[in-house]
Amino acid sequence: MFTERANKIFRQAVTDYHQTDNVDAPINNPHRKGSIDAVLYHKCWIDAVQWHLEDIIRDPDIDPAEALKLKRRIDKSNQDRTDMVEDIDSYFRELYANVKPFPDATINTESPAWALDRLSILHLKIWHMREQTERTDAAADHIAVCRGKLNVLIEQLHDLTTAIDQLLDDIESGRKYMKVYRQMKMYNDPDTNPVLYKK
Repeated sequence: MFTERANKIFRQAVTDYHQTDNVDAPINNPHRKGSIDAVLYHKCWIDAVQWHLEDIIRDPDIDPAEALKLKRRIDKSNQDRTDMVEDIDSYFRELYANVKPFPDATINTESPAWALDRLSILHLKIWHMREQTERTDAAADHIAVCRGKLNVLIEQLHDLTTAIDQLLDDIESGRKYMKVYRQMKMYNDPDTNPVLYKK
């Protein structure tokens, strides 16, 4: 199943990132350049870096100028993430290009790649929630609450994995069809963001 492979890659990327736990650490992608495995690893690395940038920017004592720099970096990261999700959807569209959907085939509410985007982020949630359950400086009730949340996240991982596999199976068999919609984020485009084009 594709998600078995994706889950393994996401776990590896999250673990590798936390070897340094540094948002500026260079990515050392172990997969063949241009392969779908390399794209999935890179995608999850972007998610890991952005997760920690979001933590840093919430420091109430952060210097405002530094916060603005971080905000710009997060914006770029979001765009890179979106571009990569669209690359993953292009991979699936090519993979299933010769599938003829049934006349009554339906479309899903999200594409396979956006579901994989949620799966990647779920691996980060699990890593960090597990980290909370292992703290020695936190109260017992905090640990207990986090253990409960961790159990829910692990269940969610199982359910999402199953749902993605079912979606891919449905697309491959023609019961569902997919479209790739570009995000068209208007605030990043100097031609569509009025603050930019009115300058």
